[in-house]
Amino acid sequence: MKERQEYWVFAYGSLMWDPGFPVAEAVGARLEGFARRFCLRSVVYRGTEEAPGLVLGLDADIAASCQGLALRVAAPDWPEALQGLRARELTTNAYEERLLAVTLQDGREVEAVAYVTRPDHVQYAGALKLEEQARIIAVARGGRGPNADYLFNTTLHLAQMGVEDIDLDALSRQVRCLIGPREDAGDDAENDAEPPA
Repeated sequence: MKERQEYWVFAYGSLMWDPGFPVAEAVGARLEGFARRFCLRSVVYRGTEEAPGLVLGLDADIAASCQGLALRVAAPDWPEALQGLRARELTTNAYEERLLAVTLQDGREVEAVAYVTRPDHVQYAGALKLEEQARIIAVARGGRGPNADYLFNTTLHLAQMGVEDIDLDALSRQVRCLIGPREDAGDDAENDAEPPA
């Protein structure tokens, strides 16, 4: 197998603001055929086995595309970065590691490692309505803190990138209504080593 010359990771959730590895270059990127959705029950980072939360996944959808960040990793850093990613993203094997073609904001096309939701996994929750997602996220808490903070940090970083995600914005508004004002909401970005990417 030919050795790759460049190493990229496609980030669409917490990896955008907390990759956990040295980033040589970060570029806005689009992945076709997948949607960013709260479609995975979190039993470690943003929930527990007894009271699961919800986290984002790349959900296969031929009509969809996902805007995120492509993170380039320098070749000397790649083995350790990949090892860390696998430890983080494959904790319960609810994701599948794939090498997918993404289009960078500047027009380049690259292959990037991405973590795709497995619809056959017990944690998959792709059929939940927005209202049910909001009810779960508003109360769930796991090893990395409140589930709501994960949502709020994601919407904040997408907005800072100029990416509009109508569904996540609507979900965020519903969750804020359910939990009311909180002084600490969204303040734990540095602690969000949460799957998915």
